[in-house]
Amino acid sequence: MGNDDARIDMTTGAIPPRLFHLAWPLVLGNLLQTLYNLADMFWVGRVSTEAVAAVSLMFPLSWLFVSTAMGLTAATIALVSQHVGAGNDRRADAIVAQTCLLATVVSVALAILGFATRHWLLFWIGARDAVFVEALAYIEVIFLTLPLTFLFFAFRSSLQGAGDTKTAMWLVAVSAGLNIVIDPFFILGWGPFPALGTQGAAVATLIARLFATAIGIWILVKGDWGVQLHLRDLRPDPEILRKLIDVGYPATIDGWARSFAAVAMAALVARFGPAATAAYGIGVRLMSVSWTVAGAVGQATATGVGQNLGAGAPERAVAVARVATLATMGLLGVAGGLVWLFPAPAIGVFIDDPATIAEGVVFLRIVALSWAFFGGLMVIQGAFRGAGHTKAAMALSMLSRWVFRIPLAAVLAFGAVAVTVGGFAVGPVSVPAVDVGYTGLDWGVAGLWWAYAAAAVASFVVGVGWFLRGTWTEAVIEDSGDGDADAREGSVPETTDD
Repeated sequence: MGNDDARIDMTTGAIPPRLFHLAWPLVLGNLLQTLYNLADMFWVGRVSTEAVAAVSLMFPLSWLFVSTAMGLTAATIALVSQHVGAGNDRRADAIVAQTCLLATVVSVALAILGFATRHWLLFWIGARDAVFVEALAYIEVIFLTLPLTFLFFAFRSSLQGAGDTKTAMWLVAVSAGLNIVIDPFFILGWGPFPALGTQGAAVATLIARLFATAIGIWILVKGDWGVQLHLRDLRPDPEILRKLIDVGYPATIDGWARSFAAVAMAALVARFGPAATAAYGIGVRLMSVSWTVAGAVGQATATGVGQNLGAGAPERAVAVARVATLATMGLLGVAGGLVWLFPAPAIGVFIDDPATIAEGVVFLRIVALSWAFFGGLMVIQGAFRGAGHTKAAMALSMLSRWVFRIPLAAVLAFGAVAVTVGGFAVGPVSVPAVDVGYTGLDWGVAGLWWAYAAAAVASFVVGVGWFLRGTWTEAVIEDSGDGDADAREGSVPETTDD
């Protein structure tokens, strides 16, 4: 199996320090990933407002594909961590190989489908005129990165399930640094390179992800970091693939729900013009810092929960989730307060257009104070995913976005829907008539931001209630009782334990 020193065992010892050691590399890695997204926006902001608007519109669409990869690999984290907790190391290796196989097939299919429908996709999310041209140049290259993105997530989730979060963090750091360094060369045409604008940002992303994915696969094959990719395990295993899909599909639907909700919000924002769209894109990227921290702690929580449930310690799994949720909410509450106090400088880092900055200030002043609730819910969802109860996490995402946020956004921004029923006569017959109109609030673009904040609070309350019920503390594997023997013999056990 290789050297297991990189693993962190969450089944023993004091929870806060072990959770911290598991979470900080994920937090730093996600912050570095966010940094290179912000670097794209920074350099694209030197091109034009239309270029910023184009990349802003692409953010939810790009997130659609990233969230699909995250959904597929959510099952990997749950299954690998629970098998590691139960001592079934060899079974964990087999899951890693099947994850890589599944990720490759799905990502290639999505890349082909996306490229074939790219014009329709851009038109649907509201890209028009110069924004459409810039967005098209960007997305055509991004589709080429999909297999690389999926394979990197397979690598990252495999090591994370085994309790190693540092290795992926260092690789993300190097990849992000490479992207930041080469961004201006491709976007603005520094040196001998042509100025490619938004397409240059996509090319830089492609190069950075190719580097990270190649190193990640090499690490898995070498097998000195807690789990190992055995080439012979790449032969399709229907049992494992079925389990990965069964546990993973709710997380994938969860990701799609979030992505389509983001696309729907972007389409609503686009109705208010390029300045509002650009402000939204910059504001969401700043907000993604809070998602980054909460998502990383949620991932660490998933590993801790999975290991403890695999080891038969549900009470400790609950304790891990509780500590992680409270710590995350405290941290993001402070961060949101700072952004609320200084919104203009935060937006002004990326663009100097006064209209965009003004719109961005309104966004941050409304949304920043809800960051703690966003974060708390994400950690609770991480606990559910680590337990393998991905349907619960999916339901919370659906509720947050499609029951609370989107309907409320439409009502607050554009007015409440009023339906009146009357009638008119056609000869001797009275015919009913339905008149549909818009009345009421009509808060404009600020209504969209208020919907964001209100939905975060409401969905967090529901998530806490679900968590306190305790129905999620059941593992999704059955311990065969011979995990150590499996690890020593180096063969996949002929069991149905996952």
